[in-house]
Amino acid sequence: MEQQKKHVIRAVRADEWEKVKELRLDALRDPVASLAFLETYEQAAAKPDEFWQDRAAGAAEGVDVAQIIAEAPDGRWDGSVSVFIEDAGTNDFLGQAVGVDQAHVVGVFVRPGQRGSGLTDALFGAALEWVWAREEPVLERARLFVHEENERAAGFYRRFGFRASGLVIPKPDDPSAKEHEYVFARP
Repeated sequence: MEQQKKHVIRAVRADEWEKVKELRLDALRDPVASLAFLETYEQAAAKPDEFWQDRAAGAAEGVDVAQIIAEAPDGRWDGSVSVFIEDAGTNDFLGQAVGVDQAHVVGVFVRPGQRGSGLTDALFGAALEWVWAREEPVLERARLFVHEENERAAGFYRRFGFRASGLVIPKPDDPSAKEHEYVFARP
């Protein structure tokens, strides 16, 4: 956990869109990106600056979405996790009805050199702090999906306190692959 003490864990600011873009593109270059993300490097790189500006601004507002980053002393971002709200009575990203007010954790990435340092724990701690601090709506749980072949990520989620719900879905961009839902109930 020594490494994470060197980082500032915080929410993104609207004017940091270039760093949001840079970190996302770096994440999509990772060897396991195809297991963890629903877009390719090429798709993300082709998006205009306005997309990244809107993305950073929305996350900075912290109303329906938050992006938490790990900033090293030299200003480099070494990791990120995003969370968005799914309101009960709406449809989720798959078009399925959402039964409870919940958070959905996405975009988890920590640079390879920082993995195992405690940085992922710090990012998830801050993300769930944001989730549980919401007053309206009060969120019942946080959830995420993990690819059936991404055991490293699944192991972290279990160790952190997420539990497999039993829901298994086809991966949206590859129906031959499966993703497992993991949930973290409100404490």
